Amino acid sequence: MSVKPGQAAPQFSLLSTTLKQVSLADFKGKKVVIHFFPLAFTGVCTTQLCTMRDSFGYYDGLNATILGISVDSPFTLAKFKEENNYQFDLLSDFNKEVSSAFGALYEEFVLGLKGVSKRAAFVIDENQDVIYAEVLEDAGNLPDFAAIAEIVK
Repeated sequence: MSVKPGQAAPQFSLLSTTLKQVSLADFKGKKVVIHFFPLAFTGVCTTQLCTMRDSFGYYDGLNATILGISVDSPFTLAKFKEENNYQFDLLSDFNKEVSSAFGALYEEFVLGLKGVSKRAAFVIDENQDVIYAEVLEDAGNLPDFAAIAEIVK
């Protein structure tokens, strides 16, 4: 069951690509756009995050932080971030706890891979409540970027 608008966002603390702990609580008073994605270096994931990269200034101007989360290791995510020049933090949910808490985890993904983040987008408001939730069952689809931009505004 995924987290729905109106619910408090599950609190978390995850390792970033610089091996620092980043907590949702760090962003109280700002909006947070969280993008879960299955795996670094796959085509659709790159498109998803590059779209956010290219509109980064827009979100920054709205006092909103972008976070990307996958089950990849911090080391893989560091390389992915570097190669694509993402200006926002990528966080490693290696233990799959956060993806699971948000209801964004595949039991079984492609190629028999188990426990991979679903492609999903959440917007958390200044009080840490969920105001937008989109969990995609088909990893080939992309979140509704226009709807996300609209709700952040």
